[in-house]
Amino acid sequence: MTNSFKVKLGQGGFGAVYKGNPPVGCPVAVKLLNASKGNEEFINEVASISRTSHVNIVTLLGFCLEGSKKALIYEFMANGSLDKFIYNKGSESITSLSWDNLYQISKGIARGLEYLHRGCNTRILHFDIKPHNILLDENFCPKISDFGLAKLCPRKDSIISMADTRGTLGYVAPEMCNRHFGGVSHKSDVYSYGMMLLEMVGGRKNINAEASHTSEIYFPHLVYTRLEEDNNLRPDQVMRIEENEIVKRMTIVGLWCIQTFPNDRPTMSGVVEMLEGNMNSLEMPPKPLFSSPTRSLTCSLS
Repeated sequence: MTNSFKVKLGQGGFGAVYKGNPPVGCPVAVKLLNASKGNEEFINEVASISRTSHVNIVTLLGFCLEGSKKALIYEFMANGSLDKFIYNKGSESITSLSWDNLYQISKGIARGLEYLHRGCNTRILHFDIKPHNILLDENFCPKISDFGLAKLCPRKDSIISMADTRGTLGYVAPEMCNRHFGGVSHKSDVYSYGMMLLEMVGGRKNINAEASHTSEIYFPHLVYTRLEEDNNLRPDQVMRIEENEIVKRMTIVGLWCIQTFPNDRPTMSGVVEMLEGNMNSLEMPPKPLFSSPTRSLTCSLS
């Protein structure tokens, strides 16, 4: 199918993804898991995603297991991952998406997460929401992918027991590092979604180790200050009134999602309501507790 893994689509923490062409049907994406990884990630992905059926969740078409060799076969996403479109890479940047495109993508991801948290018979917590794990089809419809860190939990359980910290630095909720902030729950995914939303607004990663000014290293602090002072959230762009409203809405929702304590964050159902509701009803969120690099959380990620 992959012609000896000839066309590589991408590389993730759990393995490489290759384009495949079955004898019959549409192209597929074949994710070949690293041999160094155990069976946990493979079982996690198959067990969780096989329970889903939603327009904003990538479809698992099949899997292969032969000894230590493990592969997952997904529907092929023509436009790749979201990160290619939102980070400003200067001359290397590909065609930018319009603000309406980004707004529709943000709503699609929110609906997908709402489905994982509420729409499945068993609640699924993703634990690795970030632009690299959001795939875009030929119509730029977003689909949540990469369930290697996902955890299934009974619907009645709001707080789950976690022996380890999982996720990607920059998107990990405070309670994942220190349980004094609260229990690990679906609200941990809400935090990651909020960080991703702010990156979509800002066109850059939320942590910039090369920033020359301290206030720029932790991006949410800069975003909040601009929002508070009613400054242009994207000073590098000239935006129409409608576009500026989209940016402001996404920023406010993102800042609500990254509140330090889980109880202060909305559910994904609440996020969908804020993204689709009346703009005048959106309240200014409190300033996140960890708003500077000197006070930001550090933790060891597996």
